[in-house]
Amino acid sequence: MSIYKIAVIPGDGIGPEVLQEGIKVLNKIAELDASLQFEYTYFPWGCEYYTKHGVMMDADGIEKLQNYDAIFLGAVGYPGVPDHISLWDLLLKIRKGFDQYINIRPIKLIKGAACPLKDVKREDVDMLFIRENSEGEYAGAGDWLFKGQENEVVLQTGVFSRKGTERVIRYAFETARKEGKSLTSISKGNALNYSMVFWDQIFEEVSREYPGVKTASYLVDAAAMLMISDPKRFEVVVTSNLFGDILTDLGAALAGGIGLAAGANINPERTYPSMFEPIHGSAPDIAGKGLANPLATIWSASQLLDFLGYEQYGKLVLDAIEQLLVEGEVLTPDMKGKASTSEVGDRAVEIIQSLVSLKA
Repeated sequence: MSIYKIAVIPGDGIGPEVLQEGIKVLNKIAELDASLQFEYTYFPWGCEYYTKHGVMMDADGIEKLQNYDAIFLGAVGYPGVPDHISLWDLLLKIRKGFDQYINIRPIKLIKGAACPLKDVKREDVDMLFIRENSEGEYAGAGDWLFKGQENEVVLQTGVFSRKGTERVIRYAFETARKEGKSLTSISKGNALNYSMVFWDQIFEEVSREYPGVKTASYLVDAAAMLMISDPKRFEVVVTSNLFGDILTDLGAALAGGIGLAAGANINPERTYPSMFEPIHGSAPDIAGKGLANPLATIWSASQLLDFLGYEQYGKLVLDAIEQLLVEGEVLTPDMKGKASTSEVGDRAVEIIQSLVSLKA
């Protein structure tokens, strides 16, 4: 039997509610496969924890998480706690501490999901964004000079190392080759004359090692336009921290909304645990009301299963989400339904059971 230790950080607002549904799905998979088991340890960290203790996580939090196989995160954010505190003192602390330098966000329009674009086929929206997740514009380098004075100046420095840039681009090439898809690089080399020229150079260098992978390269503004006007040209996409953060939210809008958007923060070498999360916020205004959409969290549970080597179960979970959307009967209010958070999770579990029974 394979036993996987999962560190659970429910977080704030709707985080605990949606995460419980993701765990419900993982437990169903474990129930169906007697050789697979999950052990969960809960950590109460987040913004609400910050309001009580003055820190987002314990001082030895990284050490506490070190020996887990994966981290499952709900959502972070709470009124009165600045966003830069919640981001830098928890999410980025974990990403950087565990060298989770690959961020994976699928932009896939599955059956039953609404797309705001007209005359676009479902299969035309099927992108896999691979975002650099450890440096770039989010490296935290810079300074704040003469604060509060007339000559106040702030410096925000993007950091692009050869190691950091090359490893994410190489990971993207390996993914594109494995899946038999094209690879598109997105940068801004015309205006960012150091960082993005360097990025483009590394992309060109690495591409020579993968002659079988069809490549393209776009400026980020053109890419944003083309994601709307011609999404099918994007298959596997690699880009920097900032651009990836922005474009994947645009992609979420194309693929059914933020309620279906999942993200994985990966340490490919598995030296440290990787982290899986829905990318939506904590929505404290609807917390505790059973209105939150858990499908993004369930999708991130699918990513977790993929990462652990159970791709067949990851696909099973995605198939269940797709069938649930096609049925259109058990959906939360944001998707024009009347079901509660837990009812959606229950229906997902029922579909997983039925899909397995059909294959038996």
